[in-house]
This record gives sequence, C-alpha cells and structure tokens, in this order.
Amino acid sequence: MELWRYTIKLLAAVVVVGILLVSTGTECRAVGKVGAVTTGSVFEYGAVSCRAHSFSVTDFGAVGDGKTLNTRAFQQAVDHLSRYSQQGGALLYVPPGRWLTGTFNLTSHFTLFLHKDAVLLASQDINDWPLAKPLPSYGHGREAPGGRYMSFIFGTNLTDVIITGMNGTIDGQGEIWWTKFHEGKLRYTRPHLIEIMHSNNIQISHLTLLNSPFWTLHPVYSSDVIIQRITILAPVKSPNTDGIDPDSCTNTRIEDCFIVSGDDCVAVKSGWDEYGIAYGMPTRHLAIRRLTCISPTSAMIALGSEMSGGIEDVRAEDITAINTESGVRIKTAMGRGAYVRDVYVKGMKMHTMKWAFWMDGNYGSHPDKHYNPNARPMVSGINYRDVVAENVTMAAQFNGIPGDPFTGICISNATIAMSPKSKEAPWTCSHVQGITSGVTPRPCSILPEKTVACQFPTAKLPIDMVKFKKCVYKVRHT
Repeated sequence: MELWRYTIKLLAAVVVVGILLVSTGTECRAVGKVGAVTTGSVFEYGAVSCRAHSFSVTDFGAVGDGKTLNTRAFQQAVDHLSRYSQQGGALLYVPPGRWLTGTFNLTSHFTLFLHKDAVLLASQDINDWPLAKPLPSYGHGREAPGGRYMSFIFGTNLTDVIITGMNGTIDGQGEIWWTKFHEGKLRYTRPHLIEIMHSNNIQISHLTLLNSPFWTLHPVYSSDVIIQRITILAPVKSPNTDGIDPDSCTNTRIEDCFIVSGDDCVAVKSGWDEYGIAYGMPTRHLAIRRLTCISPTSAMIALGSEMSGGIEDVRAEDITAINTESGVRIKTAMGRGAYVRDVYVKGMKMHTMKWAFWMDGNYGSHPDKHYNPNARPMVSGINYRDVVAENVTMAAQFNGIPGDPFTGICISNATIAMSPKSKEAPWTCSHVQGITSGVTPRPCSILPEKTVACQFPTAKLPIDMVKFKKCVYKVRHT
C-alpha cells in the first residue's frame, strides 16, 4: 500500500512536471505535445492557432487580490477582443494573481492564457451565476425540472477557441454548491466549471482545474475538440464532479490527463431519454489516451448513462486506474434507446478496483414520466485487449437487458489478480454474448474461449491529424 501511495504521488508529479517542461521547435512549425516555455518575458506555447493581438486582463481594470470581483473586467476584455476575430484573433493574458470573478462568456478566434501563478477563482455568491436554459437533449436540468446555472467559463456558437497556459489554475470553489446540493437547497442544476457548446475547433490544455461545482469540463454539441495535459482535482466524496464529459461531440481527442474525482473521470454522453432520442446527436470518433484516474466510487471511463443520441467509435488506450470503482463502464437502461457500439480499449492498467469490467443495462433515473419505457438501447462491438489488473474485488459484472442482450463483447489478453477479499465467483454475466481469449480468471461460460486478438483500429481519426504550432507571446503588461 505504501508503494501505491508513492506511485500516486509520483504520477501526479510526472504530469505536472511534464506540463511545465516540454519544449518546442521553431516558430510556426507544426509540433507535438507543446507546453508553455518561458524566456524572460516571452512565452512560447503550443496551439492550433496563434494570435495576432494580445491584451492583459489588467488593461480592463482587473485586480488579482483574491477579493475584488472582476466579472465586469473579464467580460469587457472578451468583448473587446472579439473585435479582432477577423484580424488574426486575440489572446487575453491572465498574469500572476488570484482573480475572483463570476461567470463570463468567450468569443471566437480567441485564446485565454493563464500564467503558471495565475488562479481564476469562481465567485461563491450564487447571485453571480445567471441561469441558463436546459440543454435540448436533456429536456431540463440534470438535477431539477427547471434550468441550470450558467457554467463558470462558457461559450456557444463559437469557432477556434483556446483555453491554455503554463499550468495555471481555475478553481470552481465548489464546496458551497456541494453543501447546498446535499441539503436540498438548490432549485436549479449546479454549474459546470467550463462548458463549450455548439462550437468547433476547441483546444483546452495545460491547466489545473479544481473543485468544480458539478461536471468539470463539458464540451457539448461540438466538434474537433482537443483536451490535452489537464490536471483535474476534486475531493473523492464531492458529488457529481465528473472530470471530462464529451457530450454529443464529434472528433474529440483527450490525452495525457490526470484526474481525481468524486464521479467518473471521463463520462461519454449524448442526451437523456426522449429528449436525447429526439435531438439525435451522437458522440462519435473519440480518442482517449494516457489517462490516469483516481475515483473510488465511480469509473475511469463511463459510457452513459445519458446516451440517448448514441455513442460510437470510442478508442481508449494506455489508460490507468488506481483505487477506482471500475475501469471502462457501460451504463444504460430501458427508455434510453439509441446505441453504444464500436468501443475499443487497449492497454488498460488497474490497481485496487471493485470491478475490472462492468456493464449495466438497468442503470437509472429518467428525466420525467414521459420517457418511452420500450425504447431499447443496443450495445454491441465492445472490445477490451491487453488488460492488467491487481487487487480486484470482482473481475466483471455484465448485466444486459432481457430480450435485448449486449452483443459482440470481446476480451483478450487480460490478467486480473483478485484481492484477498474477492468474491468466490469473480464473474457475473447475464444477457450478454461474446468471446474471450487468454483471460484470467476464467470468464462466464456464456463468453467462451476462442483464440483471437480483440479489435483496435489502426486508421487515425481526423482529429489526430490536427497539429499544433509554436506560438509566441511577449508580456507587455503588468
């Protein structure tokens, strides 16, 4: 156990050090995983787009003392920088300091850049959080019939938006929201930390995100999204503080992230029951690589449960879960409709888990009484290969839907070392169909042995073809 405590600390340190120290090549050359590098007052950073203009939030009167409310300054800054959207775009620099603010909206062809010693602090006055309409694919707020509080950093109908920096911090100060939620004192659904919707060409990278009131990072109804080298931290008992939730998104790339959460580290979604079915926008072409997760009561990656627009072509590789309830979990139920299909997992490592594999066809709540109880979700083409797990209580729980079995399950080259307190029957399976190959301990009889390597696509996704440039920002501001 002491070894694994050390490993957790080491993993966190490696992620942070990697964020701060990765260097780049020459100006305007396509580069790989680029972090910000400082030379005097010049910052070099990797981005999909560089900007022709730049300003500091202090140019608009912001004060970084942790006490002054800067909502007006941030929004005025963004509104001013929007003038440059057709003139090479603009960058808003947040210098060292503690910058208290309420919610603010972003604009197109825009970069929000945080210095490593910059901390954005979300206001703890609920009056600083305006209300927003429910998402159309959910019908109403996820926690209440009415609307929802606007996310701390929000954008809609945008293109070419970047939130990045030198591993600066965005702190949602969510404890007040968690307390009110537990006490039943909220009339509306809690806000996300960052939400970008109806947008394309999004980059969120090289940041630390803390203490979100609700889901931390929520791209929704968007395409061409890159989330890279993000550290997300929330208390493991904080309610519903999901890490990254791609929701009805196409072409998304999540790489090199470290997440400690009170809920799923990554939750893939696409709408809720009849509202998601009607909206009909799936999440598809999603790549997740080099993710490390700690979440004792939830999953490293969850597919669902809100999946009523469909989920397909999800590729996860080189992922690690430590002291987490389950690895890659599928959550659905009658009434959800749609499908989860063509899911590929390769290179999954787990230590101290309740379940290694978990699929649940009887998961959960519905938005209202108008959902169709006969809307059957279809789950098919689920592939796991090259899996190593240690100290696991139960190898798998696969519960499909009677009359609607989960099909095309494939597990190959998987070794699961059970804990001393493990169940006598490490596998539980019902209403599922598939095959296994080289799996220990022996799976259920309805998943028979067949010599095979489960599939993992070799062709790249379109989002993998997107390259970063080396951008340069020279500090001209205090």
